[in-house]
Amino acid sequence: MQIILLEKVVNLGNLGDVVKVKEGYARNFLIPKGKARRATPAAMAEFEVKRAELEKIQAEKLAEAQAFGEKLKDIKVTITRKAGLDGRLFGSVTNHDIADAFKEKGAEVEKAAIRMPDGHLKAIGEFPLEVALHTDVVVTVSVTVAAE
Repeated sequence: MQIILLEKVVNLGNLGDVVKVKEGYARNFLIPKGKARRATPAAMAEFEVKRAELEKIQAEKLAEAQAFGEKLKDIKVTITRKAGLDGRLFGSVTNHDIADAFKEKGAEVEKAAIRMPDGHLKAIGEFPLEVALHTDVVVTVSVTVAAE
């Protein structure tokens, strides 16, 4: 299916690109989220009329994400869990727990934006994690897991 991207999408393209994607990806994710439209002649003409407005909106979103990223870098999060004598947790710390901890500090972060490359945290210590606030803004934050 041919679609027009209405914003930058990771590993797909930038604003205004006409790309071919699988139908399910377009129908179930890109179009409902407002990230793309079907590439019909009428939609392409309408896009060209609104292009400047969409570029302005994307620039505002990027600036907002960069400002929030600077604020997020300064926040230190500590999560306490029960742990054994060897430093391993009884359970694990998930991205949902980390999102809740940021929320308590006054920074609203989506749990899907928290990247945990090694999976859930299962030990005591300080862990650097990435938070993807925008396709172009990825912030490294420090999360400390402490024993109760």
